[in-house]
Amino acid sequence: MTTPIQDIKPMGQEGSTAPEEDTRSQAQIDYDEGRGFVERGEPAMAAVSLHNALVGFEEEGNKEGIANASNQLGHACLQKKEYDKALTHYQRAWTICEEMQDSMSLQAITVQLIEVYEGQEQYQEAINRCLDLLDAYHRNNDPKGSVFILERMAKVYLQWGKKDKAADAYMTVASIHQNFKHEQLAKSFREKAEELTQ
Repeated sequence: MTTPIQDIKPMGQEGSTAPEEDTRSQAQIDYDEGRGFVERGEPAMAAVSLHNALVGFEEEGNKEGIANASNQLGHACLQKKEYDKALTHYQRAWTICEEMQDSMSLQAITVQLIEVYEGQEQYQEAINRCLDLLDAYHRNNDPKGSVFILERMAKVYLQWGKKDKAADAYMTVASIHQNFKHEQLAKSFREKAEELTQ
């Protein structure tokens, strides 16, 4: 039987409880704090910390930090239902992610933009973003992503009052589940679609 090897500490550090020095910049500290506020649903506190982080990242010339802070500010604004401000922050993050060719981040921002456009009752814009994502998921052969976005599309269509389009989205979801032999899920989405067309 072997014993796991333990880290060897230099003499004088054994048993030391001195905290490690925080090497993060003030902007990163503010960002981490603001992100925590967003996660806990405290948008007002998040906005203050994230604004400070954004200013700090701008002073540092840290584009990735600016994109992340802008994205989180968008989340905080969404929590407060301040859709115009959220859109501004998400668009800034989008621009940077597009420059960096970060397709995964662009997809994540697109999901948030759908919520913004729903809140603004710009349903056609929300649907356009859904279609962009659906195309990306199709190109990546991602049926789970396709199902996710088709369900979002159905929700948008229902808010827009277009039951027939929502039913079409649900039938497509049912078809995807049927292709993967998810009989019960396929049946439940077919039933949702049928309820909307009656």
